[in-house]
Amino acid sequence: MLSLQNLTMFMKSMVRLTSVFYCFAMLLLGICHPTVAAETYSENPGTEGNGKHIVGPHYAIAADLKDQGNPKGKYFEFTMPLADSKIFPGNDTTLNPNKEVRKERKIFVYVPAAYVDGSKAPILVTMDGPSRLDLVRNALDNLTISKNPHRKLPAFIAIAVQNGGNDGKGSERGLEYDTMSDRFARFVNDEVLPAVLNNPKIKAAYPNIAFTENPWGKAVMGCSSGGAAALTMGWFRPDLFRRLITYSGTFVDQQDDDAPEEADYPLGAWEYHSSMKLIANSEKKPLRIFTHVSENDNRANDPERTYHNWVMANERTAAALEAKGYDYRYVFSRATRHCDRKVFEHTLADTLVWMWRGYHAE
Repeated sequence: MLSLQNLTMFMKSMVRLTSVFYCFAMLLLGICHPTVAAETYSENPGTEGNGKHIVGPHYAIAADLKDQGNPKGKYFEFTMPLADSKIFPGNDTTLNPNKEVRKERKIFVYVPAAYVDGSKAPILVTMDGPSRLDLVRNALDNLTISKNPHRKLPAFIAIAVQNGGNDGKGSERGLEYDTMSDRFARFVNDEVLPAVLNNPKIKAAYPNIAFTENPWGKAVMGCSSGGAAALTMGWFRPDLFRRLITYSGTFVDQQDDDAPEEADYPLGAWEYHSSMKLIANSEKKPLRIFTHVSENDNRANDPERTYHNWVMANERTAAALEAKGYDYRYVFSRATRHCDRKVFEHTLADTLVWMWRGYHAE
């Protein structure tokens, strides 16, 4: 006769098997949703490192972000013509004809030496590629083989995506990063990731390369509007991306005035923390979120009525995340400016360690 404990374990096993068989059946139909895999996954990252942290005014590059001579992975670069995209073909009606759109975007991929071909790798997608990819590469080389279990990173594959061109309202970059929708998340998931997996040079080096379907194994990172894009990707598609890193996030009213999304989110990313207060007024989402702002970030002295004070926007975003009970980490850097490289050099290793804490392969 089964004990209560054994019966409980048996029932949990049956639930997991049912989910697996369901997902397999749905895969045959081409409609398996990533959250099916996430339902059987759990992690316990704890609260270490959560909350607000103040750094500076003195900065130094962290040892984990330097080249320590450890084994190197493989680096790849290829291009994706915008005209081939079904999501961002470069001809959106909101674009300003005076702001140039790229003909093709570059994709930069780093596969760490610790990755084992055939395993389902977690990933980190970064905006404005190859921005800060040099630091990410060193972090992977050093921390995937760390002897300290509290400082060890999973062997995630880093994918740096170049923006579509220019900046601000009316630009392709602004369309991709500042629009309050799931469009960029779909672009990365449906077009960029398959392009990486099917790239001939990458396939030649890793014939069985694969990415995890688990949204907890998919992180995104960006600075400025790229930071806004990181939050927006997870906010609108937590079924795809759940680990979010934003530096100097553009949580201000930067969305195109003639964008269709203006009807639902008239102040763009300002709506996350103010006006509509989306973070406060929405059901808590399964997300782990890092945010940062510099003391002298963009328009730090602007009054609220401009909806363009980066410091105010990020302070309010962090406060809203804390009040809602999110796993969040917020860094305020003294004596620094917008997307200041020395902030990345000083903090990115700790940011990555905190972001991936608790993650494990299924």
